[in-house]
Amino acid sequence: MSTDVTGVFVQLKLSLLKNGLRQSAGRRAAYIASAVLVLLFAALQLLGLIMLRGNAHADSVVVILVAVLALGWAVMPLFFPGGDETLDPTRLVMLPLRPRPLVRALLAASLVGIGPLFTLCLFAGSVIALAHGVAAYVVGVIAVVLALLVCVALARAVAVANIRLLTSRKGRDLAVLSGLVIAVGAQVVNFGAQRLGSSGLAQLDPAADVLRWVPPASAFGAVKSVSDGEYGIALLQLALSAGALLGVIAVWSRHLTRLMTSPDGSTLQAVTESAVRERTSTGLARLLPAGRTGTVMERTLRYVWRDPKTKAAWVTSLAIGLIVPLFNALQGTGSIYFACFAAGMLGIQMYNQFGQDTSAFWMVAMTISSPRDAYVELRGRALALLLITLPYAALVTVLTTALLGDWPKLPQVLGLSLALLGAMLATGAWTSARFPYSIPQEGYKSVAPGQAGLAWISIFGGMIAAALLCAPVIAVTIWLNVSEGGDAWTWLLLPGGVAYGAAITLLGLRLAAPSTAARLPEILTAVSKG
Repeated sequence: MSTDVTGVFVQLKLSLLKNGLRQSAGRRAAYIASAVLVLLFAALQLLGLIMLRGNAHADSVVVILVAVLALGWAVMPLFFPGGDETLDPTRLVMLPLRPRPLVRALLAASLVGIGPLFTLCLFAGSVIALAHGVAAYVVGVIAVVLALLVCVALARAVAVANIRLLTSRKGRDLAVLSGLVIAVGAQVVNFGAQRLGSSGLAQLDPAADVLRWVPPASAFGAVKSVSDGEYGIALLQLALSAGALLGVIAVWSRHLTRLMTSPDGSTLQAVTESAVRERTSTGLARLLPAGRTGTVMERTLRYVWRDPKTKAAWVTSLAIGLIVPLFNALQGTGSIYFACFAAGMLGIQMYNQFGQDTSAFWMVAMTISSPRDAYVELRGRALALLLITLPYAALVTVLTTALLGDWPKLPQVLGLSLALLGAMLATGAWTSARFPYSIPQEGYKSVAPGQAGLAWISIFGGMIAAALLCAPVIAVTIWLNVSEGGDAWTWLLLPGGVAYGAAITLLGLRLAAPSTAARLPEILTAVSKG
């Protein structure tokens, strides 16, 4: 029975791939192009691993590569849940299948696709780079099988454990965070490549010494151990990978059984009103100002926490604003003024404030009947942004200063950051009223079709205006640093930057309020197009 089920599931996976390619010529061309690019990249990686054979640090490269691949297999279902339709086992809940045969069938079906083929190519190249002797190649074949099965089973276990989230609309929207992972990963890879280029592959040895005992990388550590004649260590490393495979399959099977036997929302009776937990204000809400200002601040912060698109934009800005100055400082080539990048990244969140509300902006528009109402609305949104940005900008500035050891410049850099933040809040409030655009809630697009020009004018025009508004503070900073005896007065740039940033923010809000109140119909039309 299990053999028949396994064959059926493999055929099902092949049918899904074939029928998907038949849907349209565009989808077929995209799939073929992506497959060619992936296989070409895999071939280049395979060639690079083969050329690594005989290098004294080849085992370190291979072990870390396998560990990174396994991590990628583990997190990929969280960010791309729609990439494989067979990852959703809830489609099988009505079938009379036992967990053990079902796990085997799903595991076999998971080995069909470009991803497993890409991983197999890299694992094969890893064996060639490490193996010396017949025994090492035999262990290498076992290592490839074990590592590939661990990767696939790990992806399945993670998907099943989070399937309720991944198949929901909110879960699919969270896939936009994959952009953050790619951005952070690119910075980490860039930093690592520069370090390796300057210090050599020996930098990988400390991490590899730990990872060669972590499955599934331990399986390839066994290949190196056999090549060195350490058969006992090799056996232990293989046992670790085999044990990890059995453990992951056991976790997968347990979650699969629970998923296919436990009731969901469609089988549970509706809860009574007495069973509904009463919602109360959070502790943060009690700390916010009373009246409309506090209400606007709480609404804005709830959007940041709950709306997937808004959360993704904030998390990306927070991560990149921290990575750029710190990574440049770690490389020894950065400047302490890179810390201003943090305030700049978060200041962008003030742009297109009403577009972030999408069609729900009509409820806000109904409460704005005068420039005073518009001013309080904009002020509340700016204060909510400052609640996060002020401590964050200070933290990034202090960390960058600590890494560079340039403490005398801390006050002036922090003052410059706060002045820049104030200028971006001012220009962001004004451009939000003059150049609003819609942000589609579905998919990865951040601008509705036909509004790209508005987005460019709003963001980049506002950033240029913010830079011009900061010109006086920048000029004073330069003058104090180049003039004789000016270093003794640079500490004044901190209170000066705070005062300038606050003044320019209030001025920007005052100027944007009348335009916001007068253009409510146009704003509502623009932000509702998505």
